[in-house]
Amino acid sequence: MKPWTTRLSRRWAAAAVLAAAWLTGAGAAHADVAAADPIDTAMRACLARADRSSTAGQVQCMDEARASWRGAADTALAQLLAKLPAAQKRRWQTSQQRWGAWRDAEDPMLGAVFATTSGSMYVIYEADMRLQPVRDRALALRAQLAQMAPGQRAPRARACSADARCEHATYDLNRYYRRLSARMPAHSRPTLVRAQSAWRAYRDATTPLIDEHARLDLLGARLATLKRLSETVGNH
Repeated sequence: MKPWTTRLSRRWAAAAVLAAAWLTGAGAAHADVAAADPIDTAMRACLARADRSSTAGQVQCMDEARASWRGAADTALAQLLAKLPAAQKRRWQTSQQRWGAWRDAEDPMLGAVFATTSGSMYVIYEADMRLQPVRDRALALRAQLAQMAPGQRAPRARACSADARCEHATYDLNRYYRRLSARMPAHSRPTLVRAQSAWRAYRDATTPLIDEHARLDLLGARLATLKRLSETVGNH
């Protein structure tokens, strides 16, 4: 396994285990999720409740978790900004603005992809794919905060061209983007173009602020999303 895929698999382990549990009917309460964050614990408990056993109930649990992770991201960002000089603070604020713009562009694209599917499991898949990027952002901001001391800058990444893992991830990411574009209905492709353009703007605003491991996580999460969507579009 390539080194960057190892990090990708760790990053998405919780989502993969939860998805497998839903598909087999085991329920998320029985999933061995790596992260023990209280938000994850609360979501698993919610998913296990009898009154949330319907598809709508499961989605409601995930939407509540997404709102909680959004709050966690806002808190982590505020704490990070408080430790940074003015110039760095502005750059992180720009990163967050670009992240929000990407999420606004991503939701219609997800809707377009899952409109081509049928079955309750895809409703849960869609809710998961709206949740995970918010969770990822909160955890990334927490990690950045943890490695920052007042007035100290964290190590920065080399150029992607100097990092073989970054180049591999970018190559595969673009490959799955093309595959997804080819499989989407023609009238829905502009939503994918807008979402990917917004993601690239977020990436470009963020990667100068983070180290190579965090950059790999960012690329790996996007790669995982595009791969999953390319394998989902049109399924019944």
